Amino acid sequence: MGHFLRDLKNRGLTQPELITSDSHQGLKQAIQEEFPGTPWQRCTVHFLRNITNVMPKKGSTAARQLLREIFHTTTPQHAREAKEKFLDFVSEDPRFNHAVEILESGFDDAIQCLMCPAARQKFLKSTNALERLNSELRRRERVVRVFPNVESAFRLIGALLLDANEAYKETNRKVSAFVEAKE
Repeated sequence: MGHFLRDLKNRGLTQPELITSDSHQGLKQAIQEEFPGTPWQRCTVHFLRNITNVMPKKGSTAARQLLREIFHTTTPQHAREAKEKFLDFVSEDPRFNHAVEILESGFDDAIQCLMCPAARQKFLKSTNALERLNSELRRRERVVRVFPNVESAFRLIGALLLDANEAYKETNRKVSAFVEAKE
């Protein structure tokens, strides 16, 4: 992974404002080595899944809702308040101890995106959009199966990335217009 990040630096990537990824120890270490000082955001979708997987299935609907509220806030202070609410709710039930441990250990890493403007947080808190894009690239590649040359593969990938970029820009324009209208 360090090689990939070094290659990005060699191609002109300087200091990213934030890097979002899963909580893979080798990846985190490579990010810290190649981009020291860059905040790291733990993917909230995967983090929530890690927590809910150890929660009891029965009788935990309210606790699950309180847990989700932590990551549906737009400021670190609101996230901390929602976390305290969740902890108070489950404090008397030992079935939630492991979930609480996981939450406590990764909470600060999972709210780094809340330091960014609210309109951008949606795009920064999870790796799901990137995973969706990669799936779409693989799906299109399977349809073509055999490319006549490397350039044709690059053209397909480039066209898909341009489409994704346009869709992102349009979504961002709509979000920005909505935020400005509310102010």
